[in-house]
Amino acid sequence: MNRSAKWLQLSTSAAVLSAALVFPTAVGATTKTIVEAHVEWNSFLQQQYGVKFDKTVTREQFEKALVKIVSATTSISEKDLSAKTFLPESKDASKLVVWEAVSAAAKAAELKELGYTYSEEKVAAALKKAGISYKKGGTLTLPAAQELAVAIDTGLVSANALKSASVNGTVSAELASQLLAKVAEFHGSAKNYLGTVADEEIFGKLAQAWNESQIIKAGELQELVDKGLKQNLITGYNLKDAAFDPHFDPQRTLTYGHSDIAHAIQLIGLLKSEGVNAKVQFEPKTSAFIYLKEWGEPVQTADYQVVQIENGNYIAYAKEYDLSLEFDSVEAKKKFQPLVLKYAKRDQEDMTGLLKASWWQPLYHSRTELADYAVITNNVLKDGRYVVQSFSLNEESPKVVEGFQKLNDKVKVETYKFWVDQPFFNYLNGESK
Repeated sequence: MNRSAKWLQLSTSAAVLSAALVFPTAVGATTKTIVEAHVEWNSFLQQQYGVKFDKTVTREQFEKALVKIVSATTSISEKDLSAKTFLPESKDASKLVVWEAVSAAAKAAELKELGYTYSEEKVAAALKKAGISYKKGGTLTLPAAQELAVAIDTGLVSANALKSASVNGTVSAELASQLLAKVAEFHGSAKNYLGTVADEEIFGKLAQAWNESQIIKAGELQELVDKGLKQNLITGYNLKDAAFDPHFDPQRTLTYGHSDIAHAIQLIGLLKSEGVNAKVQFEPKTSAFIYLKEWGEPVQTADYQVVQIENGNYIAYAKEYDLSLEFDSVEAKKKFQPLVLKYAKRDQEDMTGLLKASWWQPLYHSRTELADYAVITNNVLKDGRYVVQSFSLNEESPKVVEGFQKLNDKVKVETYKFWVDQPFFNYLNGESK
């Protein structure tokens, strides 16, 4: 989203100068107790896939959830996946036992071929970690035992989780959630983040992520929204790549936008110094807006580019970023705004005691309601992995949607309301500070 456009050019130019489990297995993941991990798995599955279990899990429920997750994370449709089953055949059409669920998860996570390379000795060693004894000709067939073994060795299921359950016992909601969340992770769809505020290496990771990012281009989708920009349908838009979506819990998440990476590093340092922890995801973003010709000849860099349009003005494309922050709790999330308003909001030209490159109107927002935040609308267009966002006042959103549909009657514009800081709301209302 654009600032005062001229100011944004200047700021962008400045940027140039009882047992423990781990979930998710990602950079910066923290060690959690079984109870904490189960809450995390449940929350993730419900938000991302609408999957929720009661205390007991049936074969049908587990199979449907597996199909939904694999379909959502691959190019295979649910219809095609439903034509085959991940679960082994059983005489009991409703009861789901532990080894069956683990076997199905190993297949869904694309691990079975690796498992089938395991010798009987290697299988026995892996199962021993979970307190399971394997004997040829016993309850488990060799393929089933191999699938259990590879699931343990790769961390698809924790050995401790299997220690507390009989391989022929019924599957608990906790175990089913763990397996499904890990299947999603193995397909690259777990929570996606650089690290945490508490991570000692987070500052270097942020700097590296910024250095690796560049202005995003999105072909026909971008051509369409640029037409809207030229016609004053919108005043600006953001272009993002959905591959960087963090899949965070919206109840505990805020997204903060800026154009100076030193500001991001200082912001994380501020949170760390205040004892506020959060998962941190860096999302590359390109901000596009109209640069007026009376502002003078624009200075172009690798991170700031312009294209002149018919009336002599320019469309400017600026490299920026969003920081998505999933706080440890809702209460921690509420601590963010007071810190920003005190240390990262400029109220006069020559202010001291602020983070570097603090804006007059900081931009941060939440998908869930927060006190003292204003409600606006996000108008979203998508094409493959590319996502265009244009923020507007609620009453202006229908005109934005109608305008894009006039430009292309096949385009689909998604809209949703969200909560944004008051200074940015003032900016949308035409206020300069």
